[in-house]
Amino acid sequence: MATPSGSTSKRLVQYVIVRADLIHTLSWPLGAVITQACHAATAAIHLNYNDPDTQEYLGELDSMHKVVLQAPDEASLSTLSNTLSEKAIAHKLWMEQPENIPTCLALKPYPKDTVHPFLKKFKLFK
Repeated sequence: MATPSGSTSKRLVQYVIVRADLIHTLSWPLGAVITQACHAATAAIHLNYNDPDTQEYLGELDSMHKVVLQAPDEASLSTLSNTLSEKAIAHKLWMEQPENIPTCLALKPYPKDTVHPFLKKFKLFK
């Protein structure tokens, strides 16, 4: 059930971080990169389905909020994943198969203030 707009409820956001070099350096088609982001976002929701924030996020189906950011390359994405793991921030690092290369990651839905400090150096995906 959606939260009334005057509510003091926390704003839940699902962040997706995509490697920008897939498009700009490696010349992947845009559709293929979008597909990677969709896979990661779906997997993060699935893996954390019973989490209270995830359930609240899914309950607001018509007002879900996602933010797609860009990581410059594989190293920065892997470093972010390691940092998130160290800080117990639930996420899914998506690995393209059969190549087994990390393409993007998605966090489970979180209150923005909880995870923004880990993501503030990443720009919006362009």
